[in-house]
Amino acid sequence: MAEYMMLDGNAAAVQGMAMSRVKVVAAYPITPQSSIAERLSDLVASGELQATYMRVESEHSALSATLGAQLAGVRAGTATSSVGLALMHEICNAASGMRVPIVMPVVNRALASPWSLWCDHQDSMAERDSGWLQLYCQNVQEIYDLTLMAYRLAEHERVLLPAMVCFDGFFLSHSMQKVAVPAQAEVDSFVGPYTPKNVWLDPTDPVFINDLITMEEFTEMKYQMKEGFASAADVFNEVSAEFAERFGRRYCAAEGYMTEDAEAVIVSLGSMSGTVRHVVREMRSRGEKVGALKVTCFRPFPQKEVARLLAGVGRVAVFDRSAGLGAAGGPLFLEVKDALDGKAFVKNYIGGLGGRDVGASTVERVFADLRAAREEDDRAPVWCDVKEHPMQIRQVLRFV
Repeated sequence: MAEYMMLDGNAAAVQGMAMSRVKVVAAYPITPQSSIAERLSDLVASGELQATYMRVESEHSALSATLGAQLAGVRAGTATSSVGLALMHEICNAASGMRVPIVMPVVNRALASPWSLWCDHQDSMAERDSGWLQLYCQNVQEIYDLTLMAYRLAEHERVLLPAMVCFDGFFLSHSMQKVAVPAQAEVDSFVGPYTPKNVWLDPTDPVFINDLITMEEFTEMKYQMKEGFASAADVFNEVSAEFAERFGRRYCAAEGYMTEDAEAVIVSLGSMSGTVRHVVREMRSRGEKVGALKVTCFRPFPQKEVARLLAGVGRVAVFDRSAGLGAAGGPLFLEVKDALDGKAFVKNYIGGLGGRDVGASTVERVFADLRAAREEDDRAPVWCDVKEHPMQIRQVLRFV
């Protein structure tokens, strides 16, 4: 029987980690993730969480200590955001390459420069090829649920890859919402105890892990990771089905909303997906055939599901909360365009950077622009919420 609790996004991530019985926490605070580190510290200090808490000097050390603890045979945890995740970059690749299934909340925040405390997806998107599973949350309930699911997914013997549970800074991290939280015994039954399945440290059987290897083996080690991602797509569906049976909430790697007869669809991920759905409902009430598609599992990308859900849709807008500088479009756009393989007119929209709100008016403008666009026109990404005269803004503060 679930208990309802009022939790903000950071508290929901903590609830999921604590109820999954992490035994070591190594954390370093960074806005807007800081309360995750603080709440975990409080739980350990009060004895509510039977774990060791390590105060470290940086995010690099936080993930290093988490990696070492999990290699020693226990479920370990940390969390980060923005430049903290960027500082972890070296160890992100080490964790995935060693196939250590760490689960880490990532509270999305823009990367410098200029400095910003506010949300966009550049931080996690910069790590999209680091060998981590990536799940994106629309609301606070999803943060809790996907954290539990991430342990099952990452630790599955056919996957064995670390996972990021990504959610929008301030829009979700500090948003208080009602969350259904099952009893501890139910979580124990679903998540299960941590059992090392690949490599681990054992003083009675010394080994080298992450040692220097030759060119004769490196490609094959990466191929094994590729196979882990290939398996993760099926395992996600299996875990989701079991989660739905136990707790009554079903998650899809990609989820369509009123897409069956839609003529135009917006693809999104994160908290903005709720706004897109709201606008779709409003436009449907006016007789406009529009739809929405939410991507929950960005890595591995659900290519087949996206293609199936958008089959027959003539026009597709992909909304990226990441600039995709120097590329043909943002990261989500490139994945969706490849999945559709020329079967629809696909246009990229960049917005919501540095915490700028993606409101209903912005979403309606995207639909209007998509409807009016000519396929023979330049398909360069549209920066849909840029203010007038953007080139007059200067990143400088003078003291006179």
